[in-house]
Amino acid sequence: MMKKFNLTKCGLSVALLALALGSAVAEEVKPWEASAELGMVSASGNTEATSLQAKLDVKQNLDKWTNSYVLTGLMNKSEVENDDGSTTNEKTAEKYFGSVKSAYDFGREADYLFLFASYADDKFGSYRRYTTVSIGYGSRLIERETVQLDAEIGPGYVTGEKVFEDPILPDYLVTEEGSMLRVAGVFAWQITSNAEFKQSISIESAEDNRRTLSETSLSTKISEVMQMKAAFALASDSEVAPGKEKTDTTTSITLVYKF
Repeated sequence: MMKKFNLTKCGLSVALLALALGSAVAEEVKPWEASAELGMVSASGNTEATSLQAKLDVKQNLDKWTNSYVLTGLMNKSEVENDDGSTTNEKTAEKYFGSVKSAYDFGREADYLFLFASYADDKFGSYRRYTTVSIGYGSRLIERETVQLDAEIGPGYVTGEKVFEDPILPDYLVTEEGSMLRVAGVFAWQITSNAEFKQSISIESAEDNRRTLSETSLSTKISEVMQMKAAFALASDSEVAPGKEKTDTTTSITLVYKF
């Protein structure tokens, strides 16, 4: 005897299937994610100063690999008073930073192995150039609807050119190199659908120096692809030459375009 066709059950099954397919499409990860930041400040009158800051952040999502590429640049010109009382506009800051990280998901949920490399060039810093390479283990310690916390740890190698100033002769550089331990973390809090707080920090500890990099930021969405970001960045070295400051800080407001 032929069973009677149940239209209600059939309709429910089709609806559930459509919902499942829709969720799968919505959760599909983009193969490429990128954002570009740009901020510029110009002051005139009693004080002349111009500051430009830019950043490019690119992420590549593969089946088992996630590759991240970061490039940043900061330049500042300020009015400087000479010994004779005259003033000139001179560069007071010029620094560039680049990093590459490849992370491999080795099976466990939210756990990965990573290879990280970075290069910094700072014309006015305590180190003229600073290069690091490290490998290690990372994990997502917290994953909730609005809060995420990632942490990484691993050994590595560092090479730095420390700047020594001479009152008569030009600055001279002393090369330092050796093994290090790198610890890093990123905390992200989606406060509302339009506002996000983020705190990132990395500590690279070697025999000659311990470098700490930190950024605290608050981003507000202007449109689907545009954000405004206020950030406070800190770069600190534990061992610097006489006359050099251990800590540099930067406060910025930038526009972020995501594509």
